[in-house]
Amino acid sequence: MALVPPLALLVDRLWGEPRAAWHPVVWIGHYLGRAGRRIAPAAGSVPPSPDYRRLLLGALAWWAGAATVWCVAAVVQQGVSRLPGWVALPLLALLLKPLLAWRMLREEVAAVEAALAQSLAAGRARLARLVSRDVSALSAAEVRESAIETLAENLNDSVLAPLFWFVLLGLPGAALYRFANTADAMWGYRGRWEWAGKWAAWADDLLSWLPARITAALLLLGAPAAAWRALPAEARRTASPNGGWPMGAMALRLGVRLGKPGVYVLNPAAREPDAGDVARAGKYASKVVVAHVIPGVLAIVLIVMSRAWWP
Repeated sequence: MALVPPLALLVDRLWGEPRAAWHPVVWIGHYLGRAGRRIAPAAGSVPPSPDYRRLLLGALAWWAGAATVWCVAAVVQQGVSRLPGWVALPLLALLLKPLLAWRMLREEVAAVEAALAQSLAAGRARLARLVSRDVSALSAAEVRESAIETLAENLNDSVLAPLFWFVLLGLPGAALYRFANTADAMWGYRGRWEWAGKWAAWADDLLSWLPARITAALLLLGAPAAAWRALPAEARRTASPNGGWPMGAMALRLGVRLGKPGVYVLNPAAREPDAGDVARAGKYASKVVVAHVIPGVLAIVLIVMSRAWWP
């Protein structure tokens, strides 16, 4: 069990994402899309506020999906645990891999900088694959800011938080987190999703709360004490209770400003990011991935040893 996270990351490094037809997060997205069309108001409509009916429907649909994901993952893990160790270990790593996406995240963010080297228009177009914000008027520095923010926030959402919940609850924990995070991405918007997606947003906030702060702390390992003291204030600049922590930590670690135009600015007194900062962000994030896996493995080992010593 202790070797599963590093093996899953090795699989991720060597082969990346599985095909969509075999990807559990894609399956989750299909369910959320179909259920969402039934519970959310029609596009362009003005939903009532408060809309408790859609709040209830959204919560019920979330719980139905979450229970299914948990039960399927639990049954699969139970079946794998009955196999010989030399079979169970790599198989469980293969099952965990689709629930995290480090290689794809790192490559997609690096591709934004590569596109910027060609032209600003190419950089904007590449960034549009990663973010939902309007990129048409962004400067080159703002494109880099958005790319670095995406790397920092998804370092938690797509890598460290799934590993965190795997360490605590096994494959069902990682699967549940990915379901919750995907539901928040698809349902947790304002506008017509203001009420239908509230439960999904709350659930993701709860499950991401501690991992986001661990991610921020790992990003600041080796940073000056002033950066640690500044982090809470920077994290509060965003509306998200969690996203500001890894993004603020990355801004402080790099010594650059990051922001969403017209919404927030992190580390506002710092310089704008330049062409080398996206690569530097990737290096810091890579170190964090390693720093997270090692404590996770040690935690699993200690849990197993404690159960053996104190039945």
